Amino acid sequence: MSLWPPFRCGWKLGPRYSRRASPQLPQQDFEALLAECLRNGCLFEDTSFPATLSSIGSGSLLEKLPPRLQWKRPPELHSNPQFYFAKTKRLDLCQGMVGDCWFLAALQALTLHQDILSRVVPLNQSFTEKYAGIFRFWFWHYGKWVPVVIDDRLPVNEAGQLLFVSSTYKNLFWGALLEKAYAKLSGSYEDLQSGQVSEALVDFTGGVTMTINLAEAHGNLWDILTKATYNRTLIGCQTHSGEKILENGLVEGHAYTVTGIRKVTCKHRPEYLIKLRNPWGQVEWKGDWSDSSSKWELLSPKEKILLLRKDNDGEFWMTLQDFKTHFVLLVICKLTPGLLSQEAAQKWTYTMREGRWEKRSTAGGQRQLLQGTFWKNPQFLLSVWRPEEGRRSLRPCSVLVSLLQKPRHRCRKRKPHLAIGFYLYRVNKYHDDQRRLPPEFFQRNTPLSQPDRFLKEKEVSQELCLEPGTYLIVPCTSEANQKSEFILRVFSRKHIFYEIGSNSGVVFSKEIEDQNEGQDEFFTKFFEKYPEINAVQLQSILNQMTWSHLGSRQPFFSLEACQGILALLDLNASGTMSIQEFRDLWKQLKLYQKVFHKQDNGSGYLNWEQLRAAMKEAGIVLSDDVCQLMLVRYGCPRLQMGFVSFVHLMLRVENMEDVFQNLTQDGKGIYLQKPEWMMMALYS
Repeated sequence: MSLWPPFRCGWKLGPRYSRRASPQLPQQDFEALLAECLRNGCLFEDTSFPATLSSIGSGSLLEKLPPRLQWKRPPELHSNPQFYFAKTKRLDLCQGMVGDCWFLAALQALTLHQDILSRVVPLNQSFTEKYAGIFRFWFWHYGKWVPVVIDDRLPVNEAGQLLFVSSTYKNLFWGALLEKAYAKLSGSYEDLQSGQVSEALVDFTGGVTMTINLAEAHGNLWDILTKATYNRTLIGCQTHSGEKILENGLVEGHAYTVTGIRKVTCKHRPEYLIKLRNPWGQVEWKGDWSDSSSKWELLSPKEKILLLRKDNDGEFWMTLQDFKTHFVLLVICKLTPGLLSQEAAQKWTYTMREGRWEKRSTAGGQRQLLQGTFWKNPQFLLSVWRPEEGRRSLRPCSVLVSLLQKPRHRCRKRKPHLAIGFYLYRVNKYHDDQRRLPPEFFQRNTPLSQPDRFLKEKEVSQELCLEPGTYLIVPCTSEANQKSEFILRVFSRKHIFYEIGSNSGVVFSKEIEDQNEGQDEFFTKFFEKYPEINAVQLQSILNQMTWSHLGSRQPFFSLEACQGILALLDLNASGTMSIQEFRDLWKQLKLYQKVFHKQDNGSGYLNWEQLRAAMKEAGIVLSDDVCQLMLVRYGCPRLQMGFVSFVHLMLRVENMEDVFQNLTQDGKGIYLQKPEWMMMALYS
């Protein structure tokens, strides 16, 4: 096994470079490397992923490269390079020469969740403070979070333009550097050519992906999307196979990001819309509800203004029915397992076990090989029960099983994924857990669950509804004697999970912390009773919620404040709010309480400097004059602002920002007809 060479800059790195590195990735001490470079006044050069063609790869990607390819650092490409700044909000990345739309679609989904993004991309990195040409990113790599260290030399053409991922903001480089780190993790840039959205989503989150074949989707698809957009999920999708741009504007064989959904009122009947983004940053859908569609005239002026942005930025709306027709797969990455079950408000637990398929030993293949080798596959016993009712309960338990296969080569594309799946059997009597179940067991018993088809994907998962009891999980490849390693994860309310014959013994499940525990159940029950809520009901909900980041100073939302909030979010001027609109609001409120609490010194109020800092952290940058005016307008007579007023201000500013971006043609100004102006001035 070859070891990656350590970085050298005229000295030996010594113990700061670990020689216990895995065969997949070198272990590099970021803090030590940074300190060394700063001390010696030099910029980091990563010899484990050098600025040469070897890091780009050895395949078809080389044929696309310009003749005078160069490697340059961001300070050489722009006079004011920025790593990341919140004002850009999201969706500022564009795909380059690498065919990694699957990676970009997952990455765009990541930008919709600031807290998840900051886990992968440490946002405190910069090109000014402690800059030494070295950056670090984190990925969930087969069971654990691993750091990936890179230098910031990026491939550019002779004109200094980035060849791969770039930003619509030419001085922003976090996306290009993250792509380089992911290329290093995968082997090379070439190894990012083609893939599944689900693979990158798992690497960004450690979550579990659920893939829905849209041709077979049930009638509750809208309910699934609604719940998914509220919960901590990332959503991508893929079009039917092919290689061309269709007349309707969609790209064949391409991955997109689902960035939002909206139920609108279209001449007294609802229309269900989905918002998507093309990772190219251009080329959009041309059918109903596209940027140029006449369908928008069927909406109220306010709804049209707030939803429609006529800009070739790759983002567009389409109906749910068109989505099901023109897309083949919907991929939802769940960070907590209770997306589809009715137990979302309950505590979940998980267990993760590693295993392997060995040739002529434990690689038994699928069940069709029943008479020969299937029984030799690794076997895992699972006991599940409902913790509040005990093991004698007969009520079914929700269980989520995830099977991930590990790479079989340092380079991601060198050896493609095997076709994998798993079987589930009921075990009715005590079994000696030191010996695997014999061939006779599988001949006598029919599996409760089995793969519809074996998939050549990084992860396959399934949600199960099981009676309390003991079960056997048999993970396998489609063919016998295929060698690989895997990770098997189980999520449930309560379970014990272990491998038969393993020396590691029984491992009890660990509890998952869910930030939304209890709240989703409350929201769901409330909206079951009141499908559309008015300002009085909104006031009741907000004043019953626990604002964990505000401590003992729990806010009180007046009826007037709730009327103002409702006016800002009530797109169709109905005077009410749906559960979808409330869930969007709740996402924003959770962010607002965090930034407010961070700046609050314990008084429960923000002064001018604290207000400016809180707004900046939330991604809103206003001039000092405007910020002072907002304090006068929304603050108390002492020129301080409480949390409820802060919420109202933030919602209004975000609203006006969206309106401006939707209406501007040049980024500098907008033109409104008188009815549109009156609508925005009086109602928002």
